[in-house]
Amino acid sequence: MRKKEEPVSPTMRELAMVLFRQRRLFVGVSGLVLVLTMAYAFAGATYRAHLRVLVRRGRSDPPVAAQENAPPDFSRVEVTEEDLNSEVELLKDDDVLRRVAEANDLAAHDWLRRLRPHEEQAAHVERAAKKLANQLKVESIKKTNLIAVSYDAADPQLAAQVLRSVASIYLEKHMEVHRPAGQLHFFDQQTGESRQQLEEAKQKLVRFTNDHSVVMAAQQRDLVLQRLDAVEAIYKQTRVEMSETAKRVQELDLQLAKLPQRAITQVRTADNPELLRALKASLLDLELKKTQLLTKFEPNHRLVQEIEQQILQAKSAIAAESTTPVRDETTDRDADYEWARAELQKAQVEMKGLEAREATTKAHLAEYRTLARQLGNDAITQDDLASSEKAAQENYLLYVKKREEARMGDALDEGGIVNVAIAEQPVVPALPVWPPAVVLIVGFVAALTSGTGAAFASDYLDPALRTPEEVLTCLEIPVLASIPEGRGRRLSA
Repeated sequence: MRKKEEPVSPTMRELAMVLFRQRRLFVGVSGLVLVLTMAYAFAGATYRAHLRVLVRRGRSDPPVAAQENAPPDFSRVEVTEEDLNSEVELLKDDDVLRRVAEANDLAAHDWLRRLRPHEEQAAHVERAAKKLANQLKVESIKKTNLIAVSYDAADPQLAAQVLRSVASIYLEKHMEVHRPAGQLHFFDQQTGESRQQLEEAKQKLVRFTNDHSVVMAAQQRDLVLQRLDAVEAIYKQTRVEMSETAKRVQELDLQLAKLPQRAITQVRTADNPELLRALKASLLDLELKKTQLLTKFEPNHRLVQEIEQQILQAKSAIAAESTTPVRDETTDRDADYEWARAELQKAQVEMKGLEAREATTKAHLAEYRTLARQLGNDAITQDDLASSEKAAQENYLLYVKKREEARMGDALDEGGIVNVAIAEQPVVPALPVWPPAVVLIVGFVAALTSGTGAAFASDYLDPALRTPEEVLTCLEIPVLASIPEGRGRRLSA
């Protein structure tokens, strides 16, 4: 099995042989590139002018809020990337470029316009603006608020003049875009209309106050409601007291029916002393008579027996009198009955008073309810009128403030106070972008590189076999002899 041969790197001799074989092409390409480079270095130098724009945090228009002093806008504390990109696009705006092209007559520097003699001036300006858009480089510098603008031209004066025109027209366009005109007129008109609306609202409020005889309907309504609550509480209390009094009258009537009109106030029980004294004196006389009779007669005598009988009767009378004393009773008007009758009369009189108070309180309730309902409607209407008057006043003060802000804003804008500034004014460049020495060095290197590349490419694409080694490598046939092209060359075998 045949071993695979590893590729061998070409030697310097072989590389030189390639250049020698393609010397015509090498010299032609290298010479052409070198001639073009020399022509550019001495006849086509380009001058570049620079312009830098600083974007600052500009004046923010106060928000249109429903209050006299609108809160300041602190939402934009720094310049954002969107702001920078907006200014970059504004610098590359078609209207700006068209005005710059017209101001500097860039269409006259286009030598191809001679090939279009019948083309209108607007088309020439449009072509010049498109060419300017391709030549004008606008980009924001990273991590800064600066925008770099550059323009290349063969004439240094033209390069600087174009950028000056760009700066001037861009500032005008920026002011026109960020501060549209007509705000002062608008706010002035709105101020007059809001003033008229405020006067009408005030007249409506005064007319309503005079017609309904109310000053502050809401407070008067609240006072009437407080009185209504108090009267309603009195009315409820009166109804409760009437119910209690009616029940009391009913109970007193029942008690009067049960109680007696008169009652025993004093009862005295005592013996009859005169009768007892007489009976005891009579008993004593009978005892004395008995004693006298016993001195004369026998106990069984009739007279003695009669005396004894009388004595027993006297003792019986004394005993009976002692067991049945004299009873003395005193009666008077019953206190409970009289109290109940007095309380009943008092309750009846109180009931009449409560009924009268109920009627009066009920009339007051109806009156206060009607008045509260009327004042409630008046309060709603008055509040609406007052709210309209307050809203009209706030609108008037708001438009007055906005009119003053618009006037100040226009004055500031007329003075050139905007949120962009020219940080670096364009100056006439003294040196070209590429110095001739650098262009020649680069052109010489480019000529050698392009010539060498063209020579090797042509040699690689040529299918001819030039050396015995190439024949052996491609055909795998040994070469017996080789004949050189020119005379005086050695043979190689």
